[in-house]
Amino acid sequence: MTLFDFAQDQSRTSGQPLADRMRPKTLDDFIGQEHIVGPGRLLRRAIMADKLTSSIFYGPPGCGKTSLASVIARMTKASFVRMNAVTSGVADVREVLKEADERRRMYGKATYLLLDECHRWSKAQSDSILPAIEEGLIRFIGSTTENPMIAMTPAIVSRCRVFAFEPLTEKDIETALRRAIADEADGLGAMNVTVDDDALRHWIRSSSGDIRMALNALELAALTTPTVGGQIHITLEIAEDSIQKPVIKVDESLYYDMLSAFCKSLRGSDSDAALLWCSRLLYAGCDPRLIARRIIAHASEDVGLANPQAMLTAVAAAQALEFIGLPEARLPLTQAIITVCESEKSNSVVLAMERAQADAERGQLGQVPEHLRDSHYAGHERINDTSGYLYPHDFPGHWVRQNYMPEGFENTVYYRPGTLGYEAGIRKKKEQNEPQRGDTASPE
Repeated sequence: MTLFDFAQDQSRTSGQPLADRMRPKTLDDFIGQEHIVGPGRLLRRAIMADKLTSSIFYGPPGCGKTSLASVIARMTKASFVRMNAVTSGVADVREVLKEADERRRMYGKATYLLLDECHRWSKAQSDSILPAIEEGLIRFIGSTTENPMIAMTPAIVSRCRVFAFEPLTEKDIETALRRAIADEADGLGAMNVTVDDDALRHWIRSSSGDIRMALNALELAALTTPTVGGQIHITLEIAEDSIQKPVIKVDESLYYDMLSAFCKSLRGSDSDAALLWCSRLLYAGCDPRLIARRIIAHASEDVGLANPQAMLTAVAAAQALEFIGLPEARLPLTQAIITVCESEKSNSVVLAMERAQADAERGQLGQVPEHLRDSHYAGHERINDTSGYLYPHDFPGHWVRQNYMPEGFENTVYYRPGTLGYEAGIRKKKEQNEPQRGDTASPE
């Protein structure tokens, strides 16, 4: 177990890894995660007001979970204790709670408990801390790379607010690297390091959104490259060695051309081409999660309801990638690619969405019909006459003809089923059940 008070200003010696030395000190120094710590966001407001309640930081490695905890520690007036779920037990928890109780009674001081790898705690360990969280004795911050809804006990999760961290963007990684190269106090500024643009770009792409991996590669390259003429010059060859991943000589234009070819091969039902472009992209250092996201998108955009199983397979492949990683995840990714390619195709889903979105943006949709309005409150009958609503399950086939559209949209059609695969059955059913709704355009 490692216990320490983040609030104390720790000396940043040369023995500390560069990634630790470059941890942000303030929210303004923090890189990425704008969706949760950007201006005006809930988490940022809570941190600045020192009102953060028990939380779980969930996201991939190197995306800033522990770094944000260190920022909180520096900004809060509370004591801050860190534990690791792998090495701590119930006895360690009791000691922390005892000290937290003494701080609160003697000094009125709150205590934050940061638990790294919190998904590794057993139910008994989790239960030992529940009363302290409920009564506010500690403010719990769990840090995990695993989905807390699956990997953690529900009792802990239900008492915490979950903040989902995302992989850092290439721009975020570049900002961190350039900051570390230039920083003379905590970074490599005093070593006079220069990095070629292609070497920097290789680290950015190869790190797959993991800022720690990128900074570790930079530090290793800087420490192992001889000084020539008072300067440490890092080339692409050195960058490849430091991160142990070779690079294909592709420029940015070719990279996006290959990605475009992959997407169009999915749409064009060419499994062989899609697999080749996928393999080239992965070998070139493309983030496999980007591949998974594109497969999911095309499972809806180009396959849709012609084969609903394609979406399930695509999402399962993405989950498998997060769970087992490469190289094993190449198999479920390949299965998803083949499923999307070989499925019957339909773009009716994306067209339906675009038509409905166009009307929503145009506005003037009219009132909600009275028989569809909310009737789950006392006195509703004095405001709306909802007696005309027909409950579908009371009718044969669990369906009854009635209008669900606002006035002026009764004959509007957004979803037009295709003629292939599973969607052919939907088309036949709709033709039987809804002959009164014509294939008309939305009202202008």
